[in-house]
Amino acid sequence: MTTEPRTRRASDYLSQLTWAARRYTDRTERRDRNKAVLATSGVLYADDPERVGKRLARLGADWSLARAIERAPSDPAATAGSTLSLPPDRFGRELLGLERLIGRNDLTPVAFLEEGVLAARPVGRITVRGPGGGHGTGFLVSSALLLTNHHVLGGQEEAARSEVAFGFQDGVGGGPLVPAVFGLEPQRFFVTDERLDFSLVAVAPRGLRGEALASYGRLALSEAPGKVVIGESVNIVQHPRGEPKQLALRDNRVVDVLDDFLHYESDTQPGSSGSPVFNDQWEVVALHHSAVPRTDEQGRPLSVDGTVWQPDMGEARLAWKANEGVRISRVLGALHAMSPGGETARLRDEVFATEPAAPAAPAVPAVPAVPVAPPESAPPDSTAADGAAADGIGAARVADGTTRLTVPLWVTVGLGPSGYAAPTYAAPAVGADGVPPVPAPPPPATPLAPPAGPPPAAPSETASAVGRDVTAALVNLRLAQDRPYYDRTADQAAREAYYAGVGDLDGDALRRALTGLLERTHAPRPRYQPIRLVYPWVDLHQDGRLHGVYSGRDFAPEEFIRADAAVAEGRLTRVRELLLHESTAGPAEFEAEFDALEEAMPFNCEHVVPQSWFAKQEPMRGDLHHLFACEAGCNSFRGNFPYIDFPEVREAVRDACGRREDDGFEPEQGKGPVARATLYFLLRYPGLVGDAPREFPAERLPTLLTWHDSEPVSEYEQHRNAAAAEIQGNRNPLIDHPDWSGRIDFTGVWHT
Repeated sequence: MTTEPRTRRASDYLSQLTWAARRYTDRTERRDRNKAVLATSGVLYADDPERVGKRLARLGADWSLARAIERAPSDPAATAGSTLSLPPDRFGRELLGLERLIGRNDLTPVAFLEEGVLAARPVGRITVRGPGGGHGTGFLVSSALLLTNHHVLGGQEEAARSEVAFGFQDGVGGGPLVPAVFGLEPQRFFVTDERLDFSLVAVAPRGLRGEALASYGRLALSEAPGKVVIGESVNIVQHPRGEPKQLALRDNRVVDVLDDFLHYESDTQPGSSGSPVFNDQWEVVALHHSAVPRTDEQGRPLSVDGTVWQPDMGEARLAWKANEGVRISRVLGALHAMSPGGETARLRDEVFATEPAAPAAPAVPAVPAVPVAPPESAPPDSTAADGAAADGIGAARVADGTTRLTVPLWVTVGLGPSGYAAPTYAAPAVGADGVPPVPAPPPPATPLAPPAGPPPAAPSETASAVGRDVTAALVNLRLAQDRPYYDRTADQAAREAYYAGVGDLDGDALRRALTGLLERTHAPRPRYQPIRLVYPWVDLHQDGRLHGVYSGRDFAPEEFIRADAAVAEGRLTRVRELLLHESTAGPAEFEAEFDALEEAMPFNCEHVVPQSWFAKQEPMRGDLHHLFACEAGCNSFRGNFPYIDFPEVREAVRDACGRREDDGFEPEQGKGPVARATLYFLLRYPGLVGDAPREFPAERLPTLLTWHDSEPVSEYEQHRNAAAAEIQGNRNPLIDHPDWSGRIDFTGVWHT
């Protein structure tokens, strides 16, 4: 914003400079700490852990996996399960899903620039006519409202003699484009806040040459947490000093997060007041409002030649050292606190809309809309009851009303955290009805076990959650390609540290010590999420593929990921039909339907201890030590039969997965791994199984021990053990110390 001397606007800007400099100075110690942590430990540790968790959730990464990868242990005793020793920047480059995310890698997909072009379209140059006039930047945040700074537009009178120009920029060939100029209409809507330095004003629906404002789209704003953390790069689209539109791209690092403001080091020129500050997913994270100037001992801003800066020198003469933006969530919070009525309320509420309003009459070819990322769910480490499960079916919660049964159903398709969503700009929608299209989730590969029933009638929020889970899984799979499969030396150190307190125990004392250790170190406790954790990393074999635990057949991990996603969407279709046609069903009927649905449409993941034995409860259901890749056909063939060793002379139903009769199932492959996984389960959850018909009775313990002895522990199992320990903290003693099978008294593990 350029100014004339001693105007209201110049005074306001000087005040903003002074306040920004004071905040920056007050945070010097914390900011220096942030920079030191970024340099030595990485982005996971510079910001508040809860904020980092929410950021990972928003990007579709897994917090537990992120911590395991980032921590690069130097003390095995402090991180008993970890086997990795990776540099901190590996997290920034890979786990968040985009190499560009932390700004440590200059290679960026071309789509990043294409998305940026669309995100820049709603950004315009503001010109204030008359006394004290000048320029600033603003951007459309609804079909009618423009957001800028209070010190750019401080009042209705000033706004009434102002205009905004879109497309004031150079074209591809270097020549200037013809901008579209729109008048401002503060009499329709005007809100300003001096402390947060923002103003929101209505814009005329038509430009001076008849252009439609709707054709420039808007930047959708979100209050959801997790949009940026300390150490990330930000991008700023701006009109510095009133010049044609420019971009400060990715060389801008967030160095501090305050309650209401962000501090970032960037190439942004002073004079870009009112610009949107974007993360690398082109979500608006802040409203740029002030340079942080260099100051003298009295706190006065300095000019580039070291003298005290005065507004009549112009912002180009200001010596600056950083920038400050108002957190966009705080702007939205202030708008929420308003109590307008009538048309003012309608216009205000459009800012919070998750989809753009239908355009009246676009003057340019329309571009498909891109939806706002949905709000956050529970933090990824949460083990609360509403944490999501990968199978897409939650429990039906029923409340008995006075006249009819109401069933609020949790359809928990996502894996707890919301995933990375598309950029939150919203260009004009297409379609005769004016309704913006909703992108479908990634198309699945041909399912191994195609879900029955018709496809979903229409895309839904739950269906898009499945798509986000697929995206997150593919991120983790890509990460796995660059990781050491198994670090024997590091794992040996971690193993010794983990069992250091067990000592030379035997019998029941050893069993009790191990049970206590396994339970105590089982943290966090990830929920059942094979798409994200089992297929991309935990159950990979040395060849980078998944092998069916019972058949030995190998599959590409992506095949299982997409196949399970297709099953999840198929289950959702059935749930919608159930709610539609069986609205009077009671709790028992719903529960029976859900159980039948899971049995009819299984995932490609096997619980070696069947879920029915522990009523599908967590943490047993998501315990990685007994989850294995297993094609759905073998999963169904085994069912919930206990393991048995059939005599060769005995007849049994046989297929590629093994043999089965009413009293048990014998795998064709994988007897050693499933025996050790079952023994782990018995140690970890004593008294949980063994007493019901068709569960695993105590007299079959010799079968497990025989399988354990006959198939030595392989590197694949050692990898599985280390990978699971990285994520959930505890280890499988039968893999780490195979000889302990003869020393442990398993008598106390069965329910009697």
